[in-house]
Amino acid sequence: MKIDILTLFPDMFDGFLNESIIKRAIEKELVEVRIHNIRDYSKDPHKKVDDYQFGGGSGMVLMPQPIFDAVEDLKTEETFVILVTPQGVPYHQKLAHELSFKKHLLLICGHYEGFDERIRSLADMEISIGDYILTGGELASMVISDSVIRLLDQVITKESLESESFEDNLLDYPV
Repeated sequence: MKIDILTLFPDMFDGFLNESIIKRAIEKELVEVRIHNIRDYSKDPHKKVDDYQFGGGSGMVLMPQPIFDAVEDLKTEETFVILVTPQGVPYHQKLAHELSFKKHLLLICGHYEGFDERIRSLADMEISIGDYILTGGELASMVISDSVIRLLDQVITKESLESESFEDNLLDYPV
């Protein structure tokens, strides 16, 4: 599996990619995870990636040009594009299993007040990891990536996966 993540803050992923199960999966070449700075795709001389909301409202949104160019550069026929956004479908273990069968995930991390609406046309799915506010989509993309990577063959033993919480929609330990 290959996972590409578009973000404004690539350094946030250093620890995530270099520790524990994720690090071992990468070293065993069971997954390839690449982090891309959205600013690298900006055509603005100052690498600007945000713009005012055209419909009004406070705050800025991610502008479409850098995102469209990045997706065009990274997308293949096997790519499944995910917008990490509070408006998305709630994330759960069954969805993690479904995503683990995709060959290539491209996660786009939201920031500011969200995305220019045109960016939504790029997505195959929008996912939310919960009803609370985060600074951006980076932590959510790590949650999604972690939950998918650990389901890949040979990352964790099959026996361990079968006995985990939520595998049968139940917790291991009742509350």
